[in-house]
Amino acid sequence: MQREIGNEMDELLNDNEDLRSAVGEGASFTRANRSRAAFLLSAAIGGGAVLAKLASAARAAQFEPHEIDVLNFDLTFEYLQAEFYDEALRFGALGPEATRWARVIGAHEHAHVRILRSVLGRRAVTKPFFDYRGVTEDEEAFTKTAVAMEDLTTALLTGQVREFRTPALVSALFSLITVEARHAAWVRNDLGVLPIASPLDEAKSLKEVAEVVASTRFMKENPITWAKTAPRFTG
Repeated sequence: MQREIGNEMDELLNDNEDLRSAVGEGASFTRANRSRAAFLLSAAIGGGAVLAKLASAARAAQFEPHEIDVLNFDLTFEYLQAEFYDEALRFGALGPEATRWARVIGAHEHAHVRILRSVLGRRAVTKPFFDYRGVTEDEEAFTKTAVAMEDLTTALLTGQVREFRTPALVSALFSLITVEARHAAWVRNDLGVLPIASPLDEAKSLKEVAEVVASTRFMKENPITWAKTAPRFTG
């Protein structure tokens, strides 16, 4: 059994470059430090291995039409979050601590994207275009938006509990809720506000979340393009 676990850990380490990067360990894990590597990777995945198994079970299940619609809504929201963290890291405007949690949480969001796409298969929606309107270029604005985004994700998933009938999807949903809630607490702590805002989380419907996302104007129907003609100069 230990050998099997070790082999699985090797595969996880080899197949998850972004997760290795998120914990700052690079690709140089050895058997001598396997226990430390396993702990760090487990923290970075945040239950991703469990979700992957649930995704495998969900693929074999027969979804109801509304479940597919809800999963695609979730996938679009995960696209939004994954690209949000990626763009902030590319701009390099974050301090050391914000960079650390942005890398880890961003890796989680990418894992969620992969799992949802795997569950949906050909029914998965394509990734839309995003314009974060300068938020990812300023650490304070980025952090406040990250808090709002993670809180909104937790509220969204909490509101979806009653939407699913497929057992594997219900189990996966609860796994996602706990991870996203810890994301929110982590970022809130870095911002210096209470990690837990209230004794109970308020659930939000897909319509309510869609309205909030629309108000940000982060999502675009078409990519941003530059003028094809040369600019005119005067003088």
